Amino acid sequence: MEGELKGKIAIVTGGARDIGRAISLKLGSSGAHIVVNYNESHLQAQEVADEIQAIGSRALAVKADVSKWDEVQALMGEAKRAFGDGIDILVNNAGGLVQRSPVHEMDESLWNKVIDINLKGVYLMCRAAIPTMRPGGAIVNVGSLAARNGGAPGAVHYAAAKGGVLSMTRGLAKELAPRGIRVNCVEPGIIATKFHDVFTRPEVRKNLPGMIPLGREGGANEVADLVAVLVGSTSSYITGEAIQINGGLYFV
Repeated sequence: MEGELKGKIAIVTGGARDIGRAISLKLGSSGAHIVVNYNESHLQAQEVADEIQAIGSRALAVKADVSKWDEVQALMGEAKRAFGDGIDILVNNAGGLVQRSPVHEMDESLWNKVIDINLKGVYLMCRAAIPTMRPGGAIVNVGSLAARNGGAPGAVHYAAAKGGVLSMTRGLAKELAPRGIRVNCVEPGIIATKFHDVFTRPEVRKNLPGMIPLGREGGANEVADLVAVLVGSTSSYITGEAIQINGGLYFV
């Protein structure tokens, strides 16, 4: 699908690392101009933007905490100044587990932080971006297998947030269909990213491939490939879907 997205304007939240980086580069290689959003990873975001520009698309790295309305508005303002009015693609990828904790030991601040970055951030970005989206546009929300299975131990807050993302995707799909804007969700399982480097114990992780029917962790590039399909013309009749990408782990 090289060149299929030529001239399209895309915003990728959390676009500097891991899955977000892969999505930014994939859409950029397909011709889209990319706003690479980041919160803390400035150097990585600029590197991604530079890589996209080196392959012939335009790109801009923009810092914003997507759980804060004023910063989301500022991000949208930067996008408008760089690329003009209107966007075509929004990928809500920013999120994170923050910290594992059983519910009975979880303080309210941790709960709020995880809900804010994983769910509120999707709402705020959609609130800001939807008025500027052109007919034929597409939103892809990055969910998680945790929305289906409740997550691993200590991740109830994360699973609840991603479950909200799943429901929001379906509601938005109905709400935006009359405007010709499609909304879908991808739900990664075990993907080889920093997430599992930080939050999955090595002794647990080494056994994970044996639990996955395809026998391995997924790659960030494989998630990016799926996102690229969902924002492209070959999925023009797909909306409100949540597509799992987990090597078969969910059904075992």
